[in-house]
Amino acid sequence: MEAQETDWYGPDAATFGDRVAAAREAAGMTQAQLARRLGIKKATLAAWEQDLSEPRANKLTMMAGVLNVSMSWLLTGEGEGMSEPVGADVGLGEFAGILKEMRELRGEMRSNAERAARLEKKLRNLLQAAEAAEVAGAEA
Repeated sequence: MEAQETDWYGPDAATFGDRVAAAREAAGMTQAQLARRLGIKKATLAAWEQDLSEPRANKLTMMAGVLNVSMSWLLTGEGEGMSEPVGADVGLGEFAGILKEMRELRGEMRSNAERAARLEKKLRNLLQAAEAAEVAGAEA
């Protein structure tokens, strides 16, 4: 059986947040330590690592320097960065499947959040229309 090469941090295997967390851990830093070095709140860094938000260009540049990886690697998984997690057991066949499922789940969550926002907007518009009709009926 031939060994399968895994692109641990490529765009199909990891997100921006995954790469930030992995590089931070490889650098031996906690979230609090990295946040302090970047001049941000720990909650901000946690949001980046959870893919809830993304840093501005200046913080991205600073973070790449502190973590000793390229900005391109942080954003896309390509360029100078890490090739595999520290202490990774490459023999884990389920790993890729789990990552794929997590990516699909994140996509579904984003889609559902956008759908919920659209529904909220429709409800607000219907409520405003109903209130306008009620005011117009009261004036008549």
